[in-house]
Amino acid sequence: MAPRTNGTEPESENGTAPVGPAEEKTPRAGDPQQPGNGADSTEDAEADPRVAAVRRVGETGRRLRALQLGGTVALLAVALTAGSIAVGALRDHKDTTVAAASAALSPAALSGGGLDASIAALQAQLRTQPKDFGSWATLGLAYVEQARTKGDPSRYPQAQKALKRSLELKRGNEQAVTGQAALAAARHDFADALTYADRVLKENPYSERALSSRIDALVELGRYADASKAADTADSRRPGVPVFTRYAYVHELRGDVRTAHRVLAQALGSATARGDISYVAAQLGQLAWNQGDYKSALTYYARALAADENYLPALQGRALAQYASGDRAAAIKGMEQVVARYPLPQPLVQLGEMYEERGAEGDKAKARDQYALVDAWIALARANGVNADLDTALAAADHGDKASALRAARAEWARRHTVHTADALAWALHVNGKDTQALSYARQATATGYHNALFLYHRGMIERATGHREDARASLKAALELNPGFSPLGAREARAAIKNLEAAQ
Repeated sequence: MAPRTNGTEPESENGTAPVGPAEEKTPRAGDPQQPGNGADSTEDAEADPRVAAVRRVGETGRRLRALQLGGTVALLAVALTAGSIAVGALRDHKDTTVAAASAALSPAALSGGGLDASIAALQAQLRTQPKDFGSWATLGLAYVEQARTKGDPSRYPQAQKALKRSLELKRGNEQAVTGQAALAAARHDFADALTYADRVLKENPYSERALSSRIDALVELGRYADASKAADTADSRRPGVPVFTRYAYVHELRGDVRTAHRVLAQALGSATARGDISYVAAQLGQLAWNQGDYKSALTYYARALAADENYLPALQGRALAQYASGDRAAAIKGMEQVVARYPLPQPLVQLGEMYEERGAEGDKAKARDQYALVDAWIALARANGVNADLDTALAAADHGDKASALRAARAEWARRHTVHTADALAWALHVNGKDTQALSYARQATATGYHNALFLYHRGMIERATGHREDARASLKAALELNPGFSPLGAREARAAIKNLEAAQ
Protein backbone atom coordinates (compact mmCIF):
# COMPACT_ATOMS: atom_id res chain seq x y z
CA MET A 1 0.00 0.00 0.00
CA ALA A 2 1.27 3.45 -0.85
CA PRO A 3 2.46 5.64 1.98
CA ARG A 4 -0.04 8.24 3.12
CA THR A 5 2.45 11.03 2.70
CA ASN A 6 1.17 12.61 -0.43
CA GLY A 7 -1.72 14.49 0.99
CA THR A 8 -3.46 14.58 -2.35
CA GLU A 9 -4.03 10.93 -2.82
CA PRO A 10 -7.73 10.37 -3.57
CA GLU A 11 -9.77 8.26 -1.22
CA SER A 12 -13.40 7.60 -1.91
CA GLU A 13 -15.64 10.21 -3.51
CA ASN A 14 -16.26 11.99 -0.24
CA GLY A 15 -12.99 11.05 1.41
CA THR A 16 -14.39 9.00 4.27
CA ALA A 17 -17.44 7.10 3.07
CA PRO A 18 -19.52 7.90 6.14
CA VAL A 19 -21.62 5.19 7.70
CA GLY A 20 -24.28 5.27 10.38
CA PRO A 21 -23.74 4.94 14.12
CA ALA A 22 -22.01 1.78 15.21
CA GLU A 23 -24.29 -1.11 16.09
CA GLU A 24 -23.67 -4.65 17.19
CA LYS A 25 -24.47 -5.95 13.74
CA THR A 26 -21.85 -3.71 12.10
CA PRO A 27 -18.72 -5.69 11.12
CA ARG A 28 -15.50 -4.59 12.76
CA ALA A 29 -12.03 -4.60 11.29
CA GLY A 30 -10.60 -6.35 14.30
CA ASP A 31 -13.12 -9.19 14.23
CA PRO A 32 -11.67 -12.06 12.18
CA GLN A 33 -15.03 -13.83 12.21
CA GLN A 34 -16.74 -11.10 10.23
CA PRO A 35 -16.96 -11.35 6.43
CA GLY A 36 -15.38 -9.62 4.25
CA ASN A 37 -13.42 34.18 1.77
CA GLY A 38 -16.74 33.66 -0.31
CA ALA A 39 -18.59 30.98 -2.12
CA ASP A 40 -16.94 32.32 -5.24
CA SER A 41 -13.46 32.29 -3.75
CA THR A 42 -12.37 29.96 -6.56
CA GLU A 43 -11.65 33.12 -8.52
CA ASP A 44 -8.93 34.00 -6.01
CA ALA A 45 -6.86 31.09 -7.26
CA GLU A 46 -6.62 32.64 -10.71
CA ALA A 47 -4.47 35.41 -9.25
CA ASP A 48 -1.67 32.85 -8.86
CA PRO A 49 -0.65 31.87 -12.40
CA ARG A 50 1.14 28.74 -11.18
CA VAL A 51 -2.24 27.09 -10.71
CA ALA A 52 -2.43 26.61 -14.46
CA ALA A 53 0.69 24.43 -14.47
CA VAL A 54 -1.33 21.71 -12.80
CA ARG A 55 -4.84 22.44 -14.04
CA ARG A 56 -3.91 22.63 -17.70
CA VAL A 57 -1.54 19.68 -17.90
CA GLY A 58 -4.51 17.67 -19.15
CA GLU A 59 -4.71 19.97 -22.16
CA THR A 60 -0.99 20.15 -22.84
CA GLY A 61 0.28 16.77 -21.66
CA ARG A 62 0.79 15.27 -25.08
CA ARG A 63 2.67 18.34 -26.28
CA LEU A 64 4.80 18.39 -23.14
CA ARG A 65 5.97 14.86 -23.74
CA ALA A 66 6.84 15.71 -27.35
CA LEU A 67 9.12 18.61 -26.47
CA GLN A 68 12.69 18.94 -25.23
CA LEU A 69 13.23 20.32 -21.73
CA GLY A 70 13.60 23.88 -23.00
CA GLY A 71 10.35 23.58 -24.87
CA THR A 72 8.69 22.18 -21.79
CA VAL A 73 9.71 25.16 -19.71
CA ALA A 74 8.46 27.53 -22.39
CA LEU A 75 5.16 25.70 -22.63
CA LEU A 76 4.76 25.75 -18.87
CA ALA A 77 5.32 29.51 -18.96
CA VAL A 78 2.55 29.84 -21.52
CA ALA A 79 0.27 27.62 -19.47
CA LEU A 80 1.04 29.70 -16.39
CA THR A 81 0.09 33.01 -17.99
CA ALA A 82 -2.29 32.43 -20.88
CA GLY A 83 -5.93 33.24 -20.36
CA SER A 84 -8.23 32.79 -17.44
CA ILE A 85 -9.45 29.38 -16.30
CA ALA A 86 -12.99 28.56 -15.36
CA VAL A 87 -12.12 27.16 -11.98
CA GLY A 88 -15.46 27.45 -10.24
CA ALA A 89 -17.59 24.36 -10.19
CA LEU A 90 -20.57 26.40 -11.32
CA ARG A 91 -18.75 27.23 -14.54
CA ASP A 92 -16.84 24.00 -15.00
CA HIS A 93 -20.09 22.03 -14.83
CA LYS A 94 -22.61 24.52 -16.17
CA ASP A 95 -24.64 21.75 -17.79
CA THR A 96 -24.91 19.75 -14.59
CA THR A 97 -28.23 19.91 -12.80
CA VAL A 98 -27.93 19.73 -9.04
CA ALA A 99 -30.27 20.25 -6.16
CA ALA A 100 -29.70 23.30 -4.04
CA ALA A 101 -27.68 22.52 -0.95
CA SER A 102 -29.53 22.75 2.30
CA ALA A 103 -28.19 24.62 5.26
CA ALA A 104 -27.75 21.35 7.06
CA LEU A 105 -25.80 19.69 4.26
CA SER A 106 -23.27 17.31 5.79
CA PRO A 107 -19.99 16.07 4.35
CA ALA A 108 -21.72 12.77 3.61
CA ALA A 109 -23.96 14.55 1.10
CA LEU A 110 -20.94 15.47 -0.97
CA SER A 111 -20.96 12.04 -2.56
CA GLY A 112 -24.51 12.34 -3.81
CA GLY A 113 -24.04 14.05 -7.15
CA GLY A 114 -20.28 14.20 -7.49
CA LEU A 115 -17.85 16.47 -5.71
CA ASP A 116 -17.79 19.29 -8.24
CA ALA A 117 -21.58 19.39 -8.51
CA SER A 118 -21.87 19.45 -4.72
CA ILE A 119 -19.45 22.36 -4.54
CA ALA A 120 -21.56 24.20 -7.10
CA ALA A 121 -24.65 23.61 -4.96
CA LEU A 122 -22.85 24.84 -1.86
CA GLN A 123 -21.69 27.96 -3.64
CA ALA A 124 -25.24 28.68 -4.77
CA GLN A 125 -26.52 28.10 -1.24
CA LEU A 126 -24.01 30.49 0.27
CA ARG A 127 -24.85 33.26 -2.14
CA THR A 128 -28.35 33.31 -0.70
CA GLN A 129 -27.47 32.26 2.88
CA PRO A 130 -24.02 33.75 3.55
CA LYS A 131 -24.28 33.18 7.32
CA ASP A 132 -24.82 29.41 7.02
CA PHE A 133 -21.80 28.24 9.04
CA GLY A 134 -22.50 24.58 8.29
CA SER A 135 -22.36 25.05 4.54
CA TRP A 136 -19.18 27.10 4.88
CA ALA A 137 -17.59 24.23 6.80
CA THR A 138 -18.79 21.68 4.28
CA LEU A 139 -17.47 23.81 1.43
CA GLY A 140 -14.09 23.91 3.14
CA LEU A 141 -14.04 20.13 3.45
CA ALA A 142 -15.13 19.84 -0.17
CA TYR A 143 -12.25 22.03 -1.33
CA VAL A 144 -9.81 19.83 0.59
CA GLU A 145 -11.21 16.76 -1.14
CA GLN A 146 -11.14 18.50 -4.51
CA ALA A 147 -7.48 19.34 -4.04
CA ARG A 148 -6.75 15.74 -3.12
CA THR A 149 -8.70 14.16 -5.95
CA LYS A 150 -7.41 16.55 -8.63
CA GLY A 151 -3.85 16.97 -7.40
CA ASP A 152 -4.44 20.73 -7.23
CA PRO A 153 -2.93 22.37 -4.11
CA SER A 154 -4.38 25.77 -5.04
CA ARG A 155 -7.67 24.64 -3.52
CA TYR A 156 -6.19 24.62 -0.04
CA PRO A 157 -6.23 28.42 0.52
CA GLN A 158 -9.86 28.37 -0.61
CA ALA A 159 -10.57 25.66 1.94
CA GLN A 160 -8.83 27.68 4.64
CA LYS A 161 -10.96 30.76 3.86
CA ALA A 162 -14.20 28.79 3.93
CA LEU A 163 -13.36 27.10 7.23
CA LYS A 164 -12.28 30.41 8.77
CA ARG A 165 -15.60 31.95 7.74
CA SER A 166 -17.50 29.07 9.32
CA LEU A 167 -15.64 29.51 12.60
CA GLU A 168 -16.27 33.25 12.56
CA LEU A 169 -19.99 32.53 12.28
CA LYS A 170 -19.97 29.84 14.96
CA ARG A 171 -16.87 29.48 17.05
CA GLY A 172 -15.57 25.94 17.53
CA ASN A 173 -18.26 24.21 15.46
CA GLU A 174 -17.45 20.57 14.91
CA GLN A 175 -17.66 20.51 11.13
CA ALA A 176 -15.19 23.37 10.72
CA VAL A 177 -12.67 21.99 13.24
CA THR A 178 -12.93 18.61 11.50
CA GLY A 179 -12.23 20.42 8.27
CA GLN A 180 -9.19 22.07 9.85
CA ALA A 181 -7.86 18.62 10.71
CA ALA A 182 -8.34 17.44 7.13
CA LEU A 183 -6.71 20.57 5.73
CA ALA A 184 -3.72 20.35 8.06
CA ALA A 185 -3.16 16.71 7.10
CA ALA A 186 -3.45 17.49 3.40
CA ARG A 187 -0.78 20.17 3.84
CA HIS A 188 1.39 17.64 5.73
CA ASP A 189 1.07 19.52 9.02
CA PHE A 190 0.32 16.38 10.96
CA ALA A 191 0.92 17.81 14.43
CA ASP A 192 -1.85 20.36 13.86
CA ALA A 193 -4.04 17.68 12.29
CA LEU A 194 -3.75 15.64 15.46
CA THR A 195 -4.55 18.68 17.63
CA TYR A 196 -7.71 19.44 15.65
CA ALA A 197 -8.83 15.82 15.60
CA ASP A 198 -8.41 15.54 19.36
CA ARG A 199 -10.36 18.76 19.81
CA VAL A 200 -13.31 17.30 17.90
CA LEU A 201 -13.15 13.95 19.69
CA LYS A 202 -13.22 15.68 23.07
CA GLU A 203 -16.70 16.96 22.18
CA ASN A 204 -17.82 14.03 20.01
CA PRO A 205 -15.93 10.77 20.58
CA TYR A 206 -17.85 9.13 17.71
CA SER A 207 -16.93 11.56 14.94
CA GLU A 208 -15.90 9.29 12.08
CA ARG A 209 -13.87 11.93 10.28
CA ALA A 210 -12.01 12.91 13.46
CA LEU A 211 -11.31 9.28 14.37
CA SER A 212 -9.93 8.70 10.88
CA SER A 213 -7.91 11.92 10.91
CA ARG A 214 -6.40 10.97 14.27
CA ILE A 215 -5.16 7.63 12.93
CA ASP A 216 -3.70 9.29 9.85
CA ALA A 217 -1.91 11.95 11.89
CA LEU A 218 -0.38 9.43 14.29
CA VAL A 219 0.80 7.26 11.38
CA GLU A 220 2.37 10.21 9.62
CA LEU A 221 4.08 11.33 12.82
CA GLY A 222 5.63 7.87 13.15
CA ARG A 223 3.74 7.08 16.35
CA TYR A 224 2.79 3.61 15.18
CA ALA A 225 1.91 2.11 18.56
CA ASP A 226 -0.42 5.03 19.25
CA ALA A 227 -1.85 4.73 15.74
CA SER A 228 -2.62 1.06 16.36
CA LYS A 229 -4.49 1.93 19.56
CA ALA A 230 -6.34 4.71 17.75
CA ALA A 231 -7.36 2.28 15.01
CA ASP A 232 -8.69 -0.17 17.60
CA THR A 233 -10.65 2.63 19.27
CA ALA A 234 -12.07 3.83 15.97
CA ASP A 235 -12.99 0.27 15.02
CA SER A 236 -14.93 -0.15 18.25
CA ARG A 237 -16.75 3.17 17.89
CA ARG A 238 -17.39 3.61 14.18
CA PRO A 239 -16.60 0.47 12.18
CA GLY A 240 -16.89 1.02 8.45
CA VAL A 241 -14.93 1.55 5.26
CA PRO A 242 -12.91 4.62 6.39
CA VAL A 243 -11.76 2.94 9.59
CA PHE A 244 -11.20 -0.45 7.95
CA THR A 245 -8.76 0.98 5.40
CA ARG A 246 -6.77 2.78 8.08
CA TYR A 247 -6.81 -0.26 10.36
CA ALA A 248 -5.38 -2.29 7.47
CA TYR A 249 -2.63 0.21 6.77
CA VAL A 250 -1.49 0.27 10.39
CA HIS A 251 -1.11 -3.50 10.26
CA GLU A 252 0.66 -3.40 6.91
CA LEU A 253 3.24 -0.98 8.32
CA ARG A 254 4.02 -3.57 10.99
CA GLY A 255 4.47 -6.29 8.36
CA ASP A 256 1.13 -7.95 9.03
CA VAL A 257 0.07 -8.23 5.39
CA ARG A 258 -2.35 -11.04 6.12
CA THR A 259 -4.47 -8.93 8.46
CA ALA A 260 -4.22 -5.95 6.13
CA HIS A 261 -5.58 -8.04 3.26
CA ARG A 262 -8.36 -9.56 5.35
CA VAL A 263 -9.55 -6.20 6.60
CA LEU A 264 -9.42 -4.59 3.17
CA ALA A 265 -11.35 -7.52 1.72
CA GLN A 266 -13.91 -7.02 4.47
CA ALA A 267 -14.08 -3.33 3.63
CA LEU A 268 -14.60 -4.11 -0.04
CA GLY A 269 -17.34 -6.57 0.83
CA SER A 270 -19.18 -3.93 2.85
CA ALA A 271 -18.71 -1.10 0.35
CA THR A 272 -21.75 -0.04 -1.65
CA ALA A 273 -20.91 3.38 -3.08
CA ARG A 274 -18.92 3.29 -6.30
CA GLY A 275 -16.33 5.65 -4.85
CA ASP A 276 -15.75 3.34 -1.89
CA ILE A 277 -15.50 0.27 -4.11
CA SER A 278 -12.94 1.87 -6.39
CA TYR A 279 -10.92 3.18 -3.44
CA VAL A 280 -10.77 -0.06 -1.47
CA ALA A 281 -10.20 -2.25 -4.54
CA ALA A 282 -7.30 -0.01 -5.53
CA GLN A 283 -5.85 -0.35 -2.02
CA LEU A 284 -6.04 -4.13 -2.37
CA GLY A 285 -4.33 -3.80 -5.75
CA GLN A 286 -1.50 -1.80 -4.22
CA LEU A 287 -1.12 -4.29 -1.39
CA ALA A 288 -0.85 -7.13 -3.92
CA TRP A 289 1.61 -5.16 -6.07
CA ASN A 290 3.81 -4.51 -3.05
CA GLN A 291 4.09 -8.27 -2.59
CA GLY A 292 4.92 -8.85 -6.27
CA ASP A 293 1.55 -10.47 -6.98
CA TYR A 294 0.87 -8.66 -10.22
CA LYS A 295 -1.93 -10.91 -11.38
CA SER A 296 -3.98 -10.22 -8.26
CA ALA A 297 -3.07 -6.55 -8.44
CA LEU A 298 -4.42 -6.30 -11.98
CA THR A 299 -7.61 -8.08 -10.91
CA TYR A 300 -8.22 -5.61 -8.10
CA TYR A 301 -7.43 -2.63 -10.28
CA ALA A 302 -9.89 -3.93 -12.85
CA ARG A 303 -12.55 -4.06 -10.18
CA ALA A 304 -11.74 -0.53 -9.09
CA LEU A 305 -12.02 0.70 -12.66
CA ALA A 306 -15.27 -1.18 -13.21
CA ALA A 307 -16.71 0.96 -10.42
CA ASP A 308 -15.08 4.14 -11.72
CA GLU A 309 -13.29 3.97 -15.05
CA ASN A 310 -11.55 7.28 -14.34
CA TYR A 311 -10.25 6.44 -10.86
CA LEU A 312 -6.70 7.69 -11.20
CA PRO A 313 -4.96 5.69 -8.42
CA ALA A 314 -6.27 2.50 -10.05
CA LEU A 315 -5.08 3.66 -13.47
CA GLN A 316 -1.67 4.44 -11.98
CA GLY A 317 -1.49 1.10 -10.14
CA ARG A 318 -2.58 -0.81 -13.22
CA ALA A 319 0.18 0.82 -15.26
CA LEU A 320 2.79 -0.19 -12.66
CA ALA A 321 1.51 -3.76 -12.57
CA GLN A 322 1.46 -3.93 -16.36
CA TYR A 323 5.03 -2.66 -16.52
CA ALA A 324 6.23 -5.15 -13.94
CA SER A 325 4.40 -7.92 -15.81
CA GLY A 326 6.19 -7.08 -19.06
CA ASP A 327 3.40 -5.23 -20.85
CA ARG A 328 5.45 -2.08 -21.10
CA ALA A 329 3.75 -0.44 -24.07
CA ALA A 330 0.37 -0.53 -22.34
CA ALA A 331 1.96 0.58 -19.07
CA ILE A 332 3.62 3.64 -20.56
CA LYS A 333 0.47 4.61 -22.45
CA GLY A 334 -1.55 4.25 -19.27
CA MET A 335 0.89 6.26 -17.16
CA GLU A 336 0.95 8.99 -19.79
CA GLN A 337 -2.81 9.29 -19.38
CA VAL A 338 -2.43 9.45 -15.62
CA VAL A 339 0.12 12.27 -15.55
CA ALA A 340 -1.80 14.24 -18.17
CA ARG A 341 -4.67 14.46 -15.69
CA TYR A 342 -2.98 13.99 -12.33
CA PRO A 343 0.50 15.58 -12.43
CA LEU A 344 1.75 14.60 -8.99
CA PRO A 345 5.41 13.84 -8.21
CA GLN A 346 5.06 10.08 -7.82
CA PRO A 347 3.44 9.24 -11.19
CA LEU A 348 5.61 11.83 -12.95
CA VAL A 349 8.77 10.18 -11.63
CA GLN A 350 7.43 6.72 -12.44
CA LEU A 351 6.73 7.69 -16.04
CA GLY A 352 10.11 9.35 -16.35
CA GLU A 353 11.83 6.18 -15.14
CA MET A 354 9.79 4.07 -17.58
CA TYR A 355 11.07 6.25 -20.40
CA GLU A 356 14.65 6.02 -19.13
CA GLU A 357 14.49 2.26 -18.80
CA ARG A 358 12.97 1.84 -22.27
CA GLY A 359 15.72 3.98 -23.78
CA ALA A 360 14.14 4.59 -27.19
CA GLU A 361 14.99 7.64 -29.27
CA GLY A 362 13.83 10.75 -27.47
CA ASP A 363 13.09 8.96 -24.21
CA LYS A 364 15.77 10.78 -22.24
CA ALA A 365 14.20 14.10 -23.19
CA LYS A 366 10.75 12.78 -22.34
CA ALA A 367 12.00 11.72 -18.93
CA ARG A 368 13.47 15.17 -18.31
CA ASP A 369 10.06 16.64 -19.13
CA GLN A 370 8.45 14.63 -16.34
CA TYR A 371 11.08 15.63 -13.79
CA ALA A 372 10.63 19.30 -14.77
CA LEU A 373 6.91 18.96 -14.06
CA VAL A 374 7.73 17.52 -10.63
CA ASP A 375 9.53 20.77 -9.84
CA ALA A 376 6.52 22.75 -11.10
CA TRP A 377 4.12 20.82 -8.85
CA ILE A 378 6.37 21.20 -5.80
CA ALA A 379 6.58 24.96 -6.37
CA LEU A 380 2.80 25.14 -6.64
CA ALA A 381 2.33 23.04 -3.52
CA ARG A 382 4.67 25.19 -1.46
CA ALA A 383 2.99 28.35 -2.71
CA ASN A 384 -0.28 27.03 -1.32
CA GLY A 385 0.96 26.09 2.13
CA VAL A 386 1.88 22.43 1.55
CA ASN A 387 5.03 21.05 3.14
CA ALA A 388 6.62 19.34 0.13
CA ASP A 389 9.95 18.34 1.67
CA LEU A 390 9.33 14.59 1.39
CA ASP A 391 8.28 14.91 -2.25
CA THR A 392 11.39 17.01 -2.89
CA ALA A 393 13.71 14.55 -1.17
CA LEU A 394 12.34 11.51 -3.01
CA ALA A 395 12.37 13.10 -6.47
CA ALA A 396 15.56 15.14 -6.22
CA ALA A 397 17.73 12.34 -4.80
CA ASP A 398 17.55 10.42 -8.08
CA HIS A 399 16.45 13.02 -10.60
CA GLY A 400 17.39 16.46 -9.34
CA ASP A 401 19.72 18.41 -7.11
CA LYS A 402 21.19 16.02 -4.57
CA ALA A 403 22.07 18.72 -2.05
CA SER A 404 18.46 19.94 -2.15
CA ALA A 405 17.29 16.38 -1.59
CA LEU A 406 19.40 16.10 1.56
CA ARG A 407 18.25 19.45 2.93
CA ALA A 408 14.63 18.51 2.38
CA ALA A 409 15.04 15.03 3.88
CA ARG A 410 16.72 16.40 6.99
CA ALA A 411 13.98 19.01 7.41
CA GLU A 412 11.29 16.34 7.13
CA TRP A 413 13.06 14.04 9.57
CA ALA A 414 13.22 16.90 12.08
CA ARG A 415 9.42 17.08 11.92
CA ARG A 416 8.49 13.41 12.00
CA HIS A 417 10.13 10.01 12.30
CA THR A 418 8.36 7.56 10.01
CA VAL A 419 9.63 4.64 7.97
CA HIS A 420 9.15 6.77 4.86
CA THR A 421 11.11 9.74 6.16
CA ALA A 422 13.85 7.41 7.44
CA ASP A 423 14.13 5.83 3.99
CA ALA A 424 14.15 9.22 2.25
CA LEU A 425 16.88 10.53 4.56
CA ALA A 426 18.94 7.37 4.17
CA TRP A 427 18.84 7.58 0.39
CA ALA A 428 19.54 11.32 0.31
CA LEU A 429 22.57 10.78 2.54
CA HIS A 430 23.71 7.93 0.27
CA VAL A 431 23.54 9.89 -2.98
CA ASN A 432 25.52 12.63 -1.24
CA GLY A 433 28.26 10.19 -0.26
CA LYS A 434 27.41 10.05 3.45
CA ASP A 435 26.90 6.29 3.63
CA THR A 436 27.97 5.71 7.23
CA GLN A 437 25.25 8.08 8.41
CA ALA A 438 22.82 6.65 5.88
CA LEU A 439 23.05 3.08 7.15
CA SER A 440 21.36 3.66 10.50
CA TYR A 441 18.41 5.41 8.84
CA ALA A 442 18.09 2.66 6.23
CA ARG A 443 17.88 0.12 9.03
CA GLN A 444 15.24 2.20 10.81
CA ALA A 445 13.17 2.29 7.62
CA THR A 446 12.97 -1.52 7.56
CA ALA A 447 12.76 -2.07 11.32
CA THR A 448 8.96 -2.36 11.57
CA GLY A 449 8.74 -5.24 9.12
CA TYR A 450 6.95 -3.17 6.47
CA HIS A 451 7.12 -5.08 3.18
CA ASN A 452 8.62 -2.50 0.84
CA ALA A 453 11.07 -3.58 -1.84
CA LEU A 454 12.31 -0.06 -2.46
CA PHE A 455 13.33 0.27 1.20
CA LEU A 456 15.22 -3.03 0.97
CA TYR A 457 16.92 -1.93 -2.24
CA HIS A 458 18.02 1.34 -0.65
CA ARG A 459 19.34 -0.49 2.39
CA GLY A 460 21.18 -2.99 0.21
CA MET A 461 22.90 -0.33 -1.85
CA ILE A 462 23.93 1.52 1.31
CA GLU A 463 25.21 -1.70 2.88
CA ARG A 464 27.23 -2.34 -0.25
CA ALA A 465 28.72 1.16 -0.09
CA THR A 466 29.71 0.68 3.57
CA GLY A 467 31.41 -2.66 2.92
CA HIS A 468 28.70 -4.92 4.37
CA ARG A 469 28.77 -7.14 1.29
CA GLU A 470 26.86 -10.14 2.60
CA ASP A 471 24.18 -7.95 4.14
CA ALA A 472 23.95 -6.01 0.89
CA ARG A 473 23.50 -9.16 -1.16
CA ALA A 474 20.81 -10.41 1.19
CA SER A 475 18.91 -7.11 1.18
CA LEU A 476 19.02 -6.72 -2.59
CA LYS A 477 17.88 -10.29 -3.15
CA ALA A 478 15.08 -9.80 -0.65
CA ALA A 479 13.94 -6.71 -2.56
CA LEU A 480 13.78 -8.59 -5.84
CA GLU A 481 12.15 -11.64 -4.30
CA LEU A 482 9.47 -9.49 -2.70
CA ASN A 483 8.66 -7.37 -5.74
CA PRO A 484 10.93 -7.91 -8.76
CA GLY A 485 9.38 -4.96 -10.60
CA PHE A 486 9.41 -2.49 -7.71
CA SER A 487 11.07 0.23 -9.82
CA PRO A 488 12.02 0.39 -13.50
CA LEU A 489 15.49 1.70 -12.72
CA GLY A 490 15.95 0.42 -9.16
CA ALA A 491 15.24 -3.21 -10.05
CA ARG A 492 17.79 -3.04 -12.86
CA GLU A 493 20.38 -1.52 -10.52
CA ALA A 494 19.66 -4.15 -7.86
CA ARG A 495 20.27 -7.01 -10.30
CA ALA A 496 23.51 -5.42 -11.51
CA ALA A 497 24.71 -4.89 -7.93
CA ILE A 498 24.02 -8.52 -6.99
CA LYS A 499 25.93 -9.69 -10.05
CA ASN A 500 28.91 -7.54 -9.11
CA LEU A 501 28.82 -8.69 -5.48
CA GLU A 502 28.77 -12.33 -6.49
CA ALA A 503 31.53 -11.86 -9.04
CA ALA A 504 33.76 -10.33 -6.35
CA GLN A 505 33.41 -13.30 -4.02
